[in-house]
Amino acid sequence: MSMTITYEVENSLYLNITNRCSNNCTFCVRNNSDGVVVGLNLWLEKEPTVDEVFEDIQKREISKYKEFVFCGYGEPMMRTYDLIEICKKLKDKYNIPIRINTNGQANLINEKDITPLLEGWVDLISISLNAKDKQEYQALCLSDFGETAFAGMLDFAAKCKKYIPKIVFSVVDLISREDIQECRRIADGLGVDFRVRHFAI
Repeated sequence: MSMTITYEVENSLYLNITNRCSNNCTFCVRNNSDGVVVGLNLWLEKEPTVDEVFEDIQKREISKYKEFVFCGYGEPMMRTYDLIEICKKLKDKYNIPIRINTNGQANLINEKDITPLLEGWVDLISISLNAKDKQEYQALCLSDFGETAFAGMLDFAAKCKKYIPKIVFSVVDLISREDIQECRRIADGLGVDFRVRHFAI
């Protein structure tokens, strides 16, 4: 059975490079499905190599897409250095924006500030905020890093502003309207964009 490395959502090409994640979010599709999302099974038998990802991309009709999006059945920044290599290959061949959908824990995962390495390769980072404080974030997202994950995420967003043209905090519409407003205030305070997304991938 072939793995789903790339898949389409509207006019974007999504890249599924890992099933690993530093969070175990209570609302995540990983916890309530058999791997089937957008009609495809996104569970990977193994993590594809950089070359395998690029080969899969090249099978597509790239002119159809407005962007490449790192988003699959895991946290793409678990493979930060491989992700950057893929970005370099994409930028070398295509003039299409690159977005990363992430939990914002890349610096915690890598135990260092990796944001300078993204400069010139990544056009937009969408970070799942999802809670207004560290206690609620941990209760919802069950991070490997405990309550330090929330501050780490905010710090990652602040550091990304130096190197990435656009940063967006997103929340799922499962939280209360009051909490959504608090999250919007956090985004405003950091000077990043804010988006409420429907509970889906």
